Parts: sequence; structure tokens; C-alpha cells
Amino acid sequence: MADTYLWIKAFHVIAVIAWYAGLFYIFRLFVYHVQKRDEPAVVATLEVMERRLMRGIMMPAMVVSLGLGTWMLTLNPSLLRMPWMHMKLGAIVFLLGYHGFSSYTRKRFLNGDYFLSETACRWINEAPTVLLFFIVIGVIVRTP
Repeated sequence: MADTYLWIKAFHVIAVIAWYAGLFYIFRLFVYHVQKRDEPAVVATLEVMERRLMRGIMMPAMVVSLGLGTWMLTLNPSLLRMPWMHMKLGAIVFLLGYHGFSSYTRKRFLNGDYFLSETACRWINEAPTVLLFFIVIGVIVRTP
């Protein structure tokens, strides 16, 4: 079982990295989208990039991350008694919200509804970094 658990953990980390790559990039694309909203050719390209990023990378990586994380918790349920795991799971809830908000933003932008400013997109783009600090520090510097 130890070998299986380590393989699951390795693929979980890979999936999280892929998910995070998309989370880091999607609002950067939205910054450009807002900047270039009056240039239809650029907007069309950005819309394709956003769709491919969300559907081709972010969604599958999120599903795999959550699935493998759940599998690890099933194999080692004692983790659920650890305070750092509660903090990590709380941060994941915020990540899921960020992911959902990214999808919501993409759909609004597709309809020409630029409800966020360039500056707002820049600030929102920083959220995954803050959550990453909490998650990594919580997992590595565990407090029993």
C-alpha cells in the first residue's frame, strides 16, 4: 500500500501543478482581454486561449487533483484529524471558488460584459499565489 500511496501522491502533485499553471494564467489572459476588447481579432484569439486553458488544462487537472487527493484521504483517513489538513482543505475551497469565478468571468467576457476592470483582473490574479503560500506552508511546516 505504501508504494501505491506514493504513486497517488506523486500524480496528485503533478495534477496540482498543472491546475495551478492554469489558475496563475487565466486572469492574466483576462487582463489582456479587457485591454484589447476593442480589437475583435485579438479578442477572438484570447477567447480561444481562455477556452482551451479552462477546458483542456484547468478542468481536467482540477478533477484529477481532487480525485487523487480524495483517494489519499481514503487510504489515510487519519490525515483528517490533522489541523494542517483542515487549513489545506479550507484553502482548496477557496481555490474551487476562484476556479468557478474564472469560469463565470470567461462567460461574461464572451458576452461582451466586461464587468471587471484591468486593475481588478490584475489583483484577482494574485489570489492563487496567496493560497499557494497557505497550502505549501501548511503541508510542509505541519503543526500537530
